[in-house]
Amino acid sequence: MTAVIMFIVCLAASGVGSIAGYGGGVIIKPVLDALHILPVSTISFLSGCTVLAMSVVSLLKSRGSGVMLRLRTTTPLAIGAAAGGLLGKWLFELVKSGADENVLGFTQSLLLLVTTVLVWIYTLKKDSLPSYHLENITVCAAVGLALGVVSSFLGIGGGPLNVALLFFFFSMDAKDAAKNSIFIILFSQTASLLSAVTQQNVPEFVWYHLALMAAGGIGGALIGSALSKKMDNRAVERLLLGLMLVIIGINVYNVIVYGMAA
Repeated sequence: MTAVIMFIVCLAASGVGSIAGYGGGVIIKPVLDALHILPVSTISFLSGCTVLAMSVVSLLKSRGSGVMLRLRTTTPLAIGAAAGGLLGKWLFELVKSGADENVLGFTQSLLLLVTTVLVWIYTLKKDSLPSYHLENITVCAAVGLALGVVSSFLGIGGGPLNVALLFFFFSMDAKDAAKNSIFIILFSQTASLLSAVTQQNVPEFVWYHLALMAAGGIGGALIGSALSKKMDNRAVERLLLGLMLVIIGINVYNVIVYGMAA
């Protein structure tokens, strides 16, 4: 039953995540944490693997959609995110080594809650706020580095933070931001996974759990790619805002539960 729940969560989260550019991890991680079906560190790892599978399929399926990758700026951003992912993974292991699973879950949930609230407020008000067109490669890489640290530590792949930064620093519309966000997630999650494997920090897990979660991620990416073609920028933006409210609610619950248990 646990495996079925994990598959359904990953399928649904990856479907909406591929449309919004969230990658799915920002939904998968807090939902599975709330269900308490696996240790926090195991969920972080499996969520990252699922997001990686989803991002590969989503990018392949989005070819020819008319939405282009802005490789000149997004590539250094993605490389920076990959480097930041390694640093974020190191920070995660550092916190993990000095705290139990409840403290770790509380820390991740609280940071994700604060981040999501801030991004929701920005997305709601972004049309009345200034935005920029960064082109300097070094600055793009630095922004990506910061993004990668936060995303990897939280085990979410990027989520709303990716999209908000693409709105703010690169003046992208919702569909452009979604596709370029998935591209960044691909880099950061690859780096994070390779780091875990090479440093032997992979937590214990059941292989069929990973297989079912990855299958859910791939299935969600296929569904999301098909639905995205039928949606305009305004619809994608409404989805972004709605998903963030769901994420905020789940993380409020997780903060309370983990805080009481810590």
